[in-house]
Amino acid sequence: MSDLLIRRLLPPLMACALLAGCGGIEPAPYRDIASARYLRPDPADETGRFPYRYATPVDWRTYTRVIVDPVAIYYGIDSQFGDMDEKDKVELADYMQAQFRERLATRFQITGTPAPGTLRIHLTLTGATTTPAVIGPFSHFDLAGGLYNGVQAIRGREGMISGAVVYAVEIHDAASGKLLSAYITKQYPGAMNIGASFGSLGAAKTGIDKGADVLLDQLRPDA
Repeated sequence: MSDLLIRRLLPPLMACALLAGCGGIEPAPYRDIASARYLRPDPADETGRFPYRYATPVDWRTYTRVIVDPVAIYYGIDSQFGDMDEKDKVELADYMQAQFRERLATRFQITGTPAPGTLRIHLTLTGATTTPAVIGPFSHFDLAGGLYNGVQAIRGREGMISGAVVYAVEIHDAASGKLLSAYITKQYPGAMNIGASFGSLGAAKTGIDKGADVLLDQLRPDA
């Protein structure tokens, strides 16, 4: 990378560091999703990854099968995609469908039939940000970006100029239709994850991977 380009990129990177990141999105309790009336701010969330949640006492050991609905893309007025292209939204939704099914299949039998002992999981992609093609990777290598991302990594927070994904998870008892759990989550790569900064959707997809692992952990029998 040329010295001239570095000199041009450094001021916006420094500004982003001072502002705690560029283009970040703060999740909302999206009013047009089915569980919106149940969601409440989660005072136990210190990371900002799970700002809204609804939960009932559930013995997850009683569930051995799962229905994974097709991932929905949220088009409410409070969606948070910015100017993201429709094809990118579809690509993220398809990726989310594949990754969540893959993870859940390690714990449950995937089925399409509501029955006792079956969960129904509905995922709604409500927002996402992309990683700028040059500035995103560069922010991991320049002095200001490296220092800022190092601090964010220690805090478990979002890196500078990194993409992210926001979505809703709604978990029902498939037989009764009862809502068991719901939450809004924002997921993103670790602040020092350089690999996830390459490709406009790389960081968002890494966030999806992390989110799928989180859901699987929540539904384990000993959770």
